[in-house]
Amino acid sequence: MKDLFNHICNYCNLEKEDFLEIEPFFKTKTVSKKEIIYTSGGKNLKHYFVLSGCLQMYYINNRGFEQTLQFAIKNWWITDYLAFQKNQSSEFYIQAIEPSVILEISYAKQDALLLKLPKLETYFRCIYQIALGAANMRIKYIFSYSKEEVYFRFREAFPDFVNNVPQYLVATYLGLSPEYVSKIRKKKIN
Repeated sequence: MKDLFNHICNYCNLEKEDFLEIEPFFKTKTVSKKEIIYTSGGKNLKHYFVLSGCLQMYYINNRGFEQTLQFAIKNWWITDYLAFQKNQSSEFYIQAIEPSVILEISYAKQDALLLKLPKLETYFRCIYQIALGAANMRIKYIFSYSKEEVYFRFREAFPDFVNNVPQYLVATYLGLSPEYVSKIRKKKIN
């Protein structure tokens, strides 16, 4: 929970006494590698904060393959924000890429938390803005650059992801095939 406190303090002024009131709103969960935390169409979508490990959000495309939409590493949040905000089920899956420890909060509890501590509105607004900005940058990469440039620009901008996430998942996130990513990585080395 200390990581969450520090993360919140990066975006708004929060006293330790206030944070003690926050803790009961969250549930800590340990998840195994490849464990699915949320299944498409399921109930009770949560907002997840990663204390350790890595999560991905994906859907199954019309060819039956996983298409990664979002990753979350330590100190990142992940959910289907639109479905969460509407308190509806999501079309996406959320899965642990590696053993992870996460905090989860339901829509109802997050809503109650924001009523209890309105200054957290600032924190969550910042989190949502960052998530939207990251999604916009991903779209820009895909529309503006060659496939090779997409990979290398992403690698340059987000080395933590490229170094900590399996390459086949980075490929699906960038709309590339794992074989193509392997090929351009080998080409760059030579």
